[in-house]
Amino acid sequence: MGLSNWIIEFYTKGTNNRCPTDDLLSSLTKQDVYSIRRAIGQLSEHGNKLVDGKHAKFIGNEIYELRVRTNQGHYRFFFFFFDGTKIIITHGYSKKTSALDPSEIRKAKEYRKDYLTRNKR
Repeated sequence: MGLSNWIIEFYTKGTNNRCPTDDLLSSLTKQDVYSIRRAIGQLSEHGNKLVDGKHAKFIGNEIYELRVRTNQGHYRFFFFFFDGTKIIITHGYSKKTSALDPSEIRKAKEYRKDYLTRNKR
């Protein structure tokens, strides 16, 4: 039985196609980037089956969070499903408290709305 992997795409914004996820990853240690990329690989392989509350969680308004724990800390990456084949990762941040940052959730919603507007079918 073959695996049906999801396509992972990092959201880009603006006319210069700046990528918030790449911006975060470029500021981290190689070990953290490795752990994060491994978690993103699991998301690609398992998709919505990974949304179990432990690895990934539904936040609301079609937005999910991928939870990644590394030696340096905890990171959250927001994503949504698109077109039945893609997972769009909007951005991530270093989580300092137990509660999700409402401004980061708002940002994920804004990025999703922008992506959907630019990728209308």
